[in-house]
Amino acid sequence: MPPAVHQVLATLGYGDAIGNEVLGIQRVLRSAGYQSEIFVETADLRLEDLTQDYRDLPSASHPENILLHHFSLGSRASRMAYALPDRMALIYHNITPPEYFIDVHPRLVQLCYLGRRELGLYAGRCELGLGDSEYNRQELEALGFPRTDVLPVVPDFSHLSGPPNYMQAGEFDDAWVNVMFVGRMIPNKRIDDVIRVFHAYNRFFNPRSRLLLVGAHSGFDRYVAMLQDLIDRLGVPDVHFLGHVSNAELTAYYELADVFLCASEHEGFCVPLVESFHMGVPVLAYAATAIPATMDGAGILYHDKDPIRVAALIDQVVTDRRLAARIVDGQDAALDRLQAKDFAGTLLRFVDRIRQAPPRPRPPVAFDFWEQVHESESLEELRPFRPAAFQALPKPEPRQDRQGR
Repeated sequence: MPPAVHQVLATLGYGDAIGNEVLGIQRVLRSAGYQSEIFVETADLRLEDLTQDYRDLPSASHPENILLHHFSLGSRASRMAYALPDRMALIYHNITPPEYFIDVHPRLVQLCYLGRRELGLYAGRCELGLGDSEYNRQELEALGFPRTDVLPVVPDFSHLSGPPNYMQAGEFDDAWVNVMFVGRMIPNKRIDDVIRVFHAYNRFFNPRSRLLLVGAHSGFDRYVAMLQDLIDRLGVPDVHFLGHVSNAELTAYYELADVFLCASEHEGFCVPLVESFHMGVPVLAYAATAIPATMDGAGILYHDKDPIRVAALIDQVVTDRRLAARIVDGQDAALDRLQAKDFAGTLLRFVDRIRQAPPRPRPPVAFDFWEQVHESESLEELRPFRPAAFQALPKPEPRQDRQGR
């Protein structure tokens, strides 16, 4: 029997790029005859039955097994995987620089900082560091990973192949121009710049237009409030925050979009760009981080965020049908090149490379690591039944001033 090749990550999300890639990797590994499970701390309820609890990793562990570790912000699952004797390849999807979350999400500032610091510790633990883009691979190399490569993202568009759901999207099915962005409503995506460009387009080029912002914003209510304040100050009409949508609803919104506008300043790959290619939506994107490589010469890359200039580009795409058709043809060609990449063969070659390499020494861990894991598990089991136990410490007495008051 070949060794098992398992995946481990903090959470498996529904409909997001990492979740889709994890499921695609599992399909490839199982088709090749490998036993392959997905170990997580948490999972979307719609995917929970496809996963195993990360605390079951030790019982599945073996020195000849391979762990494909999807590293995000660092997690208990990450630290447990580090301590096991299994061989490991780290798959890096990038961590947003923490400065983007200052004044918006203080806890995420800390998590991103610690995640980037913790990432470097895996350079000596992993047989191979894999970026899902050349941009991400270069980050791993800069952190000291001795062996790096690219496991290309070859998106699976099956989630967009079903019948569209127009129950909500139908209200936007008219003669107006729909400018759309898809992605989480978070600061590095620079939704504020998207709004500024749309404001210029709506005011100076086409008042019969609207902006559709599709993506979750849970945990970022403060950022969304800042965006709403910007909308009010500019007086921008017809900006719609649509939240997290189902795959069928997402398909409908893509079908109604006239142009996809991206102003993001930090992306490890940016799957919605190629989703737009697949759905035939012309793309305008800011040329930052991994985006030029993802676009692969297709769509329109802009280097200047001046709202009037970008709005003029949108107007040209919307009003010139020949130009829009040429853009879509170029995007189709880029998508063909992307899908021609042998994702399955590349993944399996990396697995073979790890199997044939001499085993690395077992990773150093604290002498009481597993004792701490056991105590942590006991506390987690206690939390749902006796939450008061976590508030049992006596409260400090109020301080008195010098007069004893």
